[in-house]
Amino acid sequence: MFTSVTQPIILLKPSMPLFLSVCYYQSLIPVFLPYKFCLLKLIISASLMDTTATVTLIIILLIVIGVAAGAFAFPVYRRRQLDSRAFPEAWLAIIKDKLPVYTRMTTAQQLQLQQLITRFLHSKDIVGCAGLQITDEIRLTIATHACPLLLNRPSNEYAELRTILVYPSSFLVEHDFANEAGIVTAGSHALSGESWSNGRVVLAWDNVAHGVHDFSDGTNVVLHEFAHQLDHQSGITNGAPLLYSRTAYKNWARVFSEEFTQLQHAADSHIHTLIDQYGATDPAEFFAVVTETFYEKPYQLATHHAELFEELKMYYQVDPRDWQ
Repeated sequence: MFTSVTQPIILLKPSMPLFLSVCYYQSLIPVFLPYKFCLLKLIISASLMDTTATVTLIIILLIVIGVAAGAFAFPVYRRRQLDSRAFPEAWLAIIKDKLPVYTRMTTAQQLQLQQLITRFLHSKDIVGCAGLQITDEIRLTIATHACPLLLNRPSNEYAELRTILVYPSSFLVEHDFANEAGIVTAGSHALSGESWSNGRVVLAWDNVAHGVHDFSDGTNVVLHEFAHQLDHQSGITNGAPLLYSRTAYKNWARVFSEEFTQLQHAADSHIHTLIDQYGATDPAEFFAVVTETFYEKPYQLATHHAELFEELKMYYQVDPRDWQ
């Protein structure tokens, strides 16, 4: 489940255009343009100043450039340091136990996953709540199931995510909640996981442990909540994450809208579906739910929802059928 802490949750109605994300058009904005104008203004101003003022301005400008360069260079240096470290054998044993498909990945995928896990654990605070003591097993289990979503993809390793709060079991939240039929109710709700827009993910450890126990049942709260984090990288959580090209959005919108509408109709008619009908709640939940299905039931999804499977395969840049 995804919750925005800066704006109300807006549930899209079936009659509205679904999965037509503004994220691509936001990505077209030349974010450095204002800085170019500022630099131009500084140069013009410098030409109108006396020598002392000009030198002072140049020094200030060089300091700003130096700070910006350092801010970019240090993370790169830090990442190289982490990548050069030997992966602990104790960690590897936990990964093999918690993610059985790891042993079926290619050697290149295994090494990449190890790097992603190492970076993840060094950049996120995993905090126990309600008396839960965080262990290496808990930290590695979460990282091991969050990081496969990043394999083979240009990624910033959930850069906006800073903290993962882990409760022993389902936790209560106070806000409006919509079920798969679109009915919104207010009050307390017990959740197994929640993804926030302010750099936090909340997980219930018993649900995490249950989900990773069987990597073929289509239910995995870590995959679900971290799919929300990827979705939110576009600036809005609406079931259309940042894609790789302009043309990709048109096909994504068509396929996901059709599949989402079919799932809603099946939920309304009480028809059993491969895809968990919680995904009929809204487009954001649909994307998170089909991510679970894609990784844990790839053959079934490819057979019964071929176009949806292909869209997810292009986005995630892996084919989980290779690991089955």
